[in-house]
Amino acid sequence: DEARRPDGGEDPLYIHKPSLMGAPWELHLRPDALEWRTGRHEGRIPYARVRRVRLSFRPVTMQTRRFVAEVWSEAGPRLSIASTSWRSMVEQEAQDQAYGAFVRELHRRIAAAGATTVFDCGSPALLYWPGLAVLAAVVVGFAVLIVQALNSGAYGGAAVIGGFLALCVWQSGTYFLRNRPGRYRPSALPKACDSRSAH
Repeated sequence: DEARRPDGGEDPLYIHKPSLMGAPWELHLRPDALEWRTGRHEGRIPYARVRRVRLSFRPVTMQTRRFVAEVWSEAGPRLSIASTSWRSMVEQEAQDQAYGAFVRELHRRIAAAGATTVFDCGSPALLYWPGLAVLAAVVVGFAVLIVQALNSGAYGGAAVIGGFLALCVWQSGTYFLRNRPGRYRPSALPKACDSRSAH
């Protein structure tokens, strides 16, 4: 699955399978609208009617490098475009290059249509800041346990707790670092949510 121009035409196409059992999503960038199809369902969103776009970093268990572009319109469902595609029970394939090219061209066409679109990046603020506070509390709690273990001479226990702390900071810290809420211009996609910055 990849972004391409079918039959040598001018309409970029991106295909991805967001779930193992569901049908793949086909997304075409037509001259005046984003067209989508999955199974027997299909629709189109004129670029001028795109109300909001959100780019975020969304790792999952079997794919820690995964990006998502969400598109809201004045009418119709919210579209979720992922940078990975399910291949089997144990594999999600990264499609960074194809996804990045498609998303950048989508932004270019929305801007060219003169839409009054809001471009958000990261997680919604109402989820991000409480989540960050919880992470900070967990880190402090682990640090206190490590100090207590060292003071009591339980060096092995301190090492185990330190390992859990390092894993927590590495995984959760990356998520929060890339998903800080903000706004961006369609001509300057945020690096934290751009598949090109994942390598």
